[in-house]
Amino acid sequence: MQFSFKKWFLILLLPLLIIPFSLFYSPHLVYSVCEVPNSSDINVLQLAKEECQKEIDSRMGAHEKNKEALDELEINLDKTKKLIQKIGLEISNLNKEISTQEENLAYQEELLAARIRSYYKKSRLYSPFLIFLVSSTANDLFRELSYRKTAADNDKEIISEMSKALKDLANNKEELEKNKEWLNSAEAKLNKNTLALKGEVEDVESYFTQVSGKIAELSAKQRAILVARSGSFITSVGSVPIGSDYDASIAGFESGAPNGYFAVFSFGAYTHRKGMSQYGTKARAESGENYRDILRAYYGKEPVSKDTGGSISVSGYGDLSFEDYYLMGIAEMPSDWHVDALKAQAVAARTYAYRYKIEGKSICATESCQVFNKSKADNPPENWRNAVQQTRGEILEDVVTFYSSTSGGYLTTMGWDTTDGSGNSDWTSRAWESKAGSPWFYKAWYREKYRNNSNNCGRKPWMSEEEMADILNAWLVLNKGEGNDVDTSRILPVTINQCPIGGQSGNPYNIVELRNKLNNPVVNISGEPSVSHDGNGNTTMVTFQTNRGSLSVPGYEFKERFNGRAPGYLSIPQSGFAFFNIERK
Repeated sequence: MQFSFKKWFLILLLPLLIIPFSLFYSPHLVYSVCEVPNSSDINVLQLAKEECQKEIDSRMGAHEKNKEALDELEINLDKTKKLIQKIGLEISNLNKEISTQEENLAYQEELLAARIRSYYKKSRLYSPFLIFLVSSTANDLFRELSYRKTAADNDKEIISEMSKALKDLANNKEELEKNKEWLNSAEAKLNKNTLALKGEVEDVESYFTQVSGKIAELSAKQRAILVARSGSFITSVGSVPIGSDYDASIAGFESGAPNGYFAVFSFGAYTHRKGMSQYGTKARAESGENYRDILRAYYGKEPVSKDTGGSISVSGYGDLSFEDYYLMGIAEMPSDWHVDALKAQAVAARTYAYRYKIEGKSICATESCQVFNKSKADNPPENWRNAVQQTRGEILEDVVTFYSSTSGGYLTTMGWDTTDGSGNSDWTSRAWESKAGSPWFYKAWYREKYRNNSNNCGRKPWMSEEEMADILNAWLVLNKGEGNDVDTSRILPVTINQCPIGGQSGNPYNIVELRNKLNNPVVNISGEPSVSHDGNGNTTMVTFQTNRGSLSVPGYEFKERFNGRAPGYLSIPQSGFAFFNIERK
């Protein structure tokens, strides 16, 4: 059997193999990402957005053709690999068949040789004269010799046919090997073109991503300008730090969320809002305040000297040297921060632990008290060691030195923590924590834990209009008493069984079910909500314009309903207060 893979496959692949690569995007195309002008003129920013969009539009047609060509190349590359595999299998089968035929041929040749030897041996046993005299013997002999000659001739014919078949098999194998060699060459060419075109497609898509980012940045700048002009209490991207979790930032929301979506941003998070702000301390130190200024600002007191020698009992570690070991292991502030921030932290930590020391109580080594790290105590970083040693014995009298990473700009013990102490609508740009770049100053919370790599229930920290309307419908049922035959125990996050909160599960109403429980439910929300606060770090009211008119929800009630109904792990994480803002794209 002859194989004609080469002819068939050449017809299939020839158009793709001879496509001039010049039809693809040039691999040397120079991309020029559009610029974001430093301007506060909305029209200038709009023109820049249009230019950015032109960059995408001008290349989109060729890019789509490249993607189609890439799909064809990948399909034919896959076909080539499969055909090579098939031919390889055929060659393997032929090798087995050739081996079998060679064994059979060798056996047949041995059989022929044996018959020929027997024939000649038999023929030499009798002379012609003897055969003539003994006719019966001669007849038997002639008959036997004739049979043996016929059998030998048959063997020769079989051997001839087997040799011809073996040669045909060898020819088939040679032809298949040539076809396989040709296909390997074709595969290499296809693979080279596929990789080159794939790289070009990826480069163009990366370029489109960059340009889209610039468009989003321009949109955010336009929105920030409009917000600044409005004078309302809505924070713009220019006023707050981005933070380490981009999706949870206002910049990530502006660039990634679909139009019309909402995001709830908290000022600060898991904090008691008392005493010293560690990020505020960082910014104050970097602005030139010394550690005594910082302590006086947050605690209203100057440090005094005390005898702090001796030991302290630490849970899990026993008695440790107070100054020379325990304080060296306090792990509450990065050791590369400004020296005056570290000194303020050292005095605050020493004061906090001193009361345990003098009362003979054991202090815990976790965030419930203050974090102690043995490995840090064993080998304290130089900056931290210097801060502890240079403030040795200094404490604050008659005050519990509470402190936290980020208070959200307002502390119940001192008021607004801003550069000029005011708390009006543009306070975010002057908040010390904002200046220090705290990643928790203005953030949308959507993970099971506060760590960036923890479970987020497979979603971003944004909500559709339908989901936000569902929060308002939950408020109407639970806080306003509306609804017909409502089982309030079913007003849970719709994702509660897939993403349990604190082990909670249940049978939640879906969005449509809860909506149908109301005679006049919220279905549509127009524009952005209006958010107000009381000047003391509390959100007092959120007002939505809906299909049923204006709905004003007290801040703390909105927080309760949001935390009890929002999907996934979306939450306003503050304890005992509600200080947040709602953005809409």
